[in-house]
Amino acid sequence: MKVVFIYPDAGSQLGFNYGLSHMSAVLKQAGHTVSVIQLCEALEPLPDEAELQTRVASLAPDVIGFSVVTNQWVYAEKIAGWLRKITDAPIVCGGIHATVAPEQVLASGMFDYVFTGECEDAFLEFVEVLANGGDTSRIRNLGYLKDGEMVLNPVRPFPDLKAMPRKDYEAFDFQKIIDAKNGWVGLMASRGCPFKCTYCFNHVLVKKYRAELNCSFRELNYIRHFSVADLIAEIQYLLDTYTNIKMFIFDDDLFTYDSEYLQEFCDAYKKTCDIPFVVNGHVRFFDRTRARALADAGCRIVKFGLESGSPRVRKTIMRRHMSNEDIKQAIEYAKAEGMHTSCFVMLGLPGETIEDVQATIDLVAEAKPGRFRWTFFYPYPGTEAYRISEEGGYIDYDKKETLSNFTDTSCLDFGPEQNLFLTKVGRIMPWFVNAKAGFEGSETYRQKVEDLLAMDEPSWQQAADGLLDADKTLSEAMIQEGKRHYAVKYNPFMGVISDYFLSEE
Repeated sequence: MKVVFIYPDAGSQLGFNYGLSHMSAVLKQAGHTVSVIQLCEALEPLPDEAELQTRVASLAPDVIGFSVVTNQWVYAEKIAGWLRKITDAPIVCGGIHATVAPEQVLASGMFDYVFTGECEDAFLEFVEVLANGGDTSRIRNLGYLKDGEMVLNPVRPFPDLKAMPRKDYEAFDFQKIIDAKNGWVGLMASRGCPFKCTYCFNHVLVKKYRAELNCSFRELNYIRHFSVADLIAEIQYLLDTYTNIKMFIFDDDLFTYDSEYLQEFCDAYKKTCDIPFVVNGHVRFFDRTRARALADAGCRIVKFGLESGSPRVRKTIMRRHMSNEDIKQAIEYAKAEGMHTSCFVMLGLPGETIEDVQATIDLVAEAKPGRFRWTFFYPYPGTEAYRISEEGGYIDYDKKETLSNFTDTSCLDFGPEQNLFLTKVGRIMPWFVNAKAGFEGSETYRQKVEDLLAMDEPSWQQAADGLLDADKTLSEAMIQEGKRHYAVKYNPFMGVISDYFLSEE
């Protein structure tokens, strides 16, 4: 069978789809032909309707599969409609959006089937049953419409990662992705997360699997690792096959969770290569021992989910049970071993006040991570945070449908005053942090922030587009004067400490 995967990745950061790469490997191992079409402006201009139709028709697919996140749903629905016009092949939708909103996917009329959960095994079964002219209706993880009613089959147990073939990088233009990301290459050592943060899909997935498999969390085996040997072999394969690799970035939800696995990996990695790497940590699963092992193996950056500086917001809205002291201590452990730190920060959470946002700014200014990346909260369907947002009357549904990412603006409505405040912080957060950080140049930034906060809506609209250029100019002046500061670097929603980006340059 010929399978064509469509990966809509438009209007957002360039990504690599780990699920599709594994799906492709599983299908190819079984003798099927696979092509992947990634739609992202960072790789090539987005095709119009005729161009995409011609490209897909030339591949003569027997099945067309989409992998979709919620932010890409509107675009995916549109291009699925384009393909409906030129093929009779079944069009199916998987990914997290299909898992949390299968009714919406099927009701669109653009997709014949949905797949929910992790589907390497399920999709292979589907393709092989189709190839043999069999009945697909009882395949687990599969959903479809029957007489206008949705039939959603229960999921099967999670795939065994250690039995899975290596990801299929060749299905993507992987060298082009490496070059477009300036040599940063993503990896995954595990799947799953033990936490139940309200804004993340993990608790939704766990609830679904536990209900449909009638098992405990322990029996579910949600947190799984690839063997260290397989992971090291994959890294060696990438180094042998591709060029310009400057940094490996582990996109696991929580790389530092299993301390024994972390130590085993670090021992093996430092014998394999000297490419620096980045991991996601958690402040409650990070200590001196973990920090020392990572640093010794060549870890350059440890990323932590700070999210909010308000203990009330973290506890009651996000279910992130940690203290500000926990956060600051974890950052200090990493710094003590010479590693750069990065913190994720979220703005515009349901129930958040202007004072809560100020608390987030204050915590970043006090903790002084090497960098921080800020985004706007986005209410993903099916999550507890979506329910909180909906019940609070915060969601602007029309605006939500227009967003392809969570970095440009919020789709929550807090009223004119708070909306404008969030927009200002979201455009130039490093200025707000610099103003509170106690740097030699903080007074300059404090005056800049006061000017911004005094602007009404029309004045802000006139000033907003020039702020990134203004930040660059101000940063250059600070560098000339030898004054430490955060500046917008690498993308429009990243603040990086001058110590780091000057050493990189």
